[in-house]
Amino acid sequence: MSGPEGLSIVVFAGGYDRVHYALVMASAAAATNRPVTLFFTGRALRALVQEEEPGVLGWHDLDAADDGSRPVERDRFFAAQGLATFEELLEACVALNVTVMACEMGLRALGLPQGKALRPDVPVKTGGVVTFLNDAPKGGAMLFV
Repeated sequence: MSGPEGLSIVVFAGGYDRVHYALVMASAAAATNRPVTLFFTGRALRALVQEEEPGVLGWHDLDAADDGSRPVERDRFFAAQGLATFEELLEACVALNVTVMACEMGLRALGLPQGKALRPDVPVKTGGVVTFLNDAPKGGAMLFV
């Protein structure tokens, strides 16, 4: 395999397009047999919050997309264009064994109880920055989104 031995992505920004593209990068890297970790913190953690009411997933509350549209509207636009939706990408990441981490400090900063408010269909590991950095593969790439 050429290129970095793995990919570690800090998903900090809470804008829909940024989180969506972090999922694009993670699923593509995992599909090419690279180990991948997504470390969600800050406002991006809302992408992992379970639904509070039926059909309203946490990522619906992400910040507006780059074009100003609401996350659900942007996702529908992507689907109409034949592009992967947020849920499709998240499901691909889970199926491809991408490690999904939620920052303990970020959870507290958003007032979320550790692990309790997170989606049950996504295996999420909680940890801090030290855990994330220690788990990052030597010789791997690290991105901040």
